[in-house]
Amino acid sequence: MENLKGSQLDRVEKVLTYPTVNNEASANRAGSLATTSGTANVQASFTAVNPVDVYRAHISKELAPLTGVDAIEIYPRLQWTQTLDKGDVVLPVPALRIKGKKPNDLAVELAEKFPESDLIEKPVVAGTSLQFWFKPAPLTKFVLSSILKEKAGYGTNARLGLKDPSDPMKGKKRIVIEFSSPNIAKPFHAGHLRSTIIGGFLANVYEAAGWEVIRMNYLGDWGRQFGLLAKAFEMYGSEEKLKTDPIGHLYDIYVEINKVSKPEEDEIAEKKKELQEAKAKGEDTGDLESQIMALESKSTNEKARKYFKRMEEGDKEALALWERFRDLSIDKYQKTYARLNIFYDYYSGESQVKPESMDAAAEQLEKTGVSEKSEGAVIVDLTKDPKTKKFGKALVKKRDGSTLYLTRDIGAAVERWQKFHFDQMIYVVASQQDLHLAQLFKILELMGHSDIRERCQHVNFGMVLGMSTRRGTVKFLDDILRDVGDKMHEVMQRNQAKYEQVEDPKQTADTLGITAVMVQDMTGKRVNNYEFSLERMTSFEGDTGPYLQYAHARLCSITRKAGLSSEELASADLSLLTEDKAIDLVRALCQWPDVVQNTLKTLEPVTVLSYLFKMTHMLSSSYDKLKVVGSEPELKKARMALYEAARQVLHNGMRILGLNPVER
Repeated sequence: MENLKGSQLDRVEKVLTYPTVNNEASANRAGSLATTSGTANVQASFTAVNPVDVYRAHISKELAPLTGVDAIEIYPRLQWTQTLDKGDVVLPVPALRIKGKKPNDLAVELAEKFPESDLIEKPVVAGTSLQFWFKPAPLTKFVLSSILKEKAGYGTNARLGLKDPSDPMKGKKRIVIEFSSPNIAKPFHAGHLRSTIIGGFLANVYEAAGWEVIRMNYLGDWGRQFGLLAKAFEMYGSEEKLKTDPIGHLYDIYVEINKVSKPEEDEIAEKKKELQEAKAKGEDTGDLESQIMALESKSTNEKARKYFKRMEEGDKEALALWERFRDLSIDKYQKTYARLNIFYDYYSGESQVKPESMDAAAEQLEKTGVSEKSEGAVIVDLTKDPKTKKFGKALVKKRDGSTLYLTRDIGAAVERWQKFHFDQMIYVVASQQDLHLAQLFKILELMGHSDIRERCQHVNFGMVLGMSTRRGTVKFLDDILRDVGDKMHEVMQRNQAKYEQVEDPKQTADTLGITAVMVQDMTGKRVNNYEFSLERMTSFEGDTGPYLQYAHARLCSITRKAGLSSEELASADLSLLTEDKAIDLVRALCQWPDVVQNTLKTLEPVTVLSYLFKMTHMLSSSYDKLKVVGSEPELKKARMALYEAARQVLHNGMRILGLNPVER
């Protein structure tokens, strides 16, 4: 089995194949996850990108005559296993839908009749399922050779992103991912971090799957809050402070003016409550209504509303101040994104939506009878249809004619469709906005834009608890990253010998700190809320960001000490890797392409993260058994090839998560 040419492994590659693809790196970007180089010829077959698919094809081919089910039908039903003790792939026999036999009896029969194979052990029956175990020798050679050859491309699959896999000339599918989307003139706080991390991750995953990815930041740069901020600057602003610390100063005055507006709004709310009670009792409400009107007319929020109305009407003075706040904020955001390894193809925003797009949307809503007038405002009443009753009534235009977030979102969606003709568009927005996105999608459909609606998806997430911009209790991301980076630097200095080997310890500490923050955020499922905790974030106990970085740095250290070239690793005799620890590690590395493909379904960072932690735990327990330095030369080469393959997969996984792996 040492020479696999002419074996079943070589033959089954011909079972299920697709045409050759010329796969251009997405926009020739540095660090693109789609290929290992700017231009690469990829054999877009199952077998070229995923070693496990060779085995799936082989199993399907052997089972077809035994079951009477076509191999193409069997293939997708062969599932990857969560734990190695359940085999390498498993087939739920009931999924074959073979009538006339009980699934458990059929499983036993298929196991007995499955022919001898160079690649697969005899199937093991587990209830109504068949567990398949790959033979170690051919698997080890095939998997490690694939990883060492493909490098950063191992796990990617350009075929998944093709519009038509049978005709690559039709090009790639295109996806727009809107993520981060902070509010202008407010600090980028940890509440925005979730959208940024998840959106960056999704962009990387789709790029690894061969899609053309358009990363978009839809800034909150329009609305009444800018009127409020303008009033705040008028009352509390300082030109000197604005120049030296623009974001901090704008935030401070925003908090101050909310201290004024909040009591006013509370008083108005109390008066409105009294009004409702008086109406219920049939009492005269004229005096109360006059009081409410007087309070509203002189309130800070009313002044802010009028200022924003000036902005909407194109008042040059009002827009000049807004543009200044916007430019200062974007400059700050770009610096923060650079630290997080995030970039964008487009900086858009609510202000960029054309008035004519919103007018066209309003006209279409009215023409189709979707919208109606209600007390001077324009609404879409989704309660009329029992299927959408839970979506309530959506306000699309205020009584004074000013636009709303929903109005601008409708216009933005149509504009994006006209500009990009996307195959899919993902909104990475907090679960607090579930209703808003549901209303948006439904209204697009009712307007006659089903072609847009069916391509839109809301990827939601829970909140970071214990933070509020309005009350001044927010913890700013730059402060968090600084504190965590300082903590990492302190820990690094405890080992002076290793510390002195690091070329730029402050930069490395900063990278470790960012990793700690990001991994904490990705550890649970997206929809889960979590309490912000600097203590937990900086912990070295359990599965943490610093642990992942340590695992990668340790593999890099082994590589340096071994002193073997890539040519020497390529010539290693991999048949020497017979220990259980080595075989199980190979089996885990084999799963990586399936993990990436499965992540396209879950859209969960934790899918990748859980795999990486599982794999690094296996690595950690193998070092004592599989020593490199001091081993016999050929064994040293084989083990180093194994460790280099593991390092490459860990590196690939960390890059998809948006992390920068450190080497020391």
